[in-house]
Amino acid sequence: MALTSNDIARVANLARLELRPDETERTLSQLNGFFALVAQMEAVNTDGVEPLAHPAAVLGDVALRLREDVASEPNQRDISQRSAPAVERGLFLVPKVIE
Repeated sequence: MALTSNDIARVANLARLELRPDETERTLSQLNGFFALVAQMEAVNTDGVEPLAHPAAVLGDVALRLREDVASEPNQRDISQRSAPAVERGLFLVPKVIE
């Protein structure tokens, strides 16, 4: 999948970005390089390869150091919400920003 300058201009317009011609060409080159790398990775045959639970698993058995899942701080929601202009049922109320 190769992008064109028109594709870059369309995406820039959608993102409300103003790109100079040299920036457009550099972005085009970088994105096409990225897509070429993705195509190269997709071409690798991974049939029969088991997914890794952790990247370091290729080095051998990995024992992840996990801590206990316990609450270490007290619930201070009421204290945190004292300065809020509007709170309802423990939630901050904010103005609607999407119509």
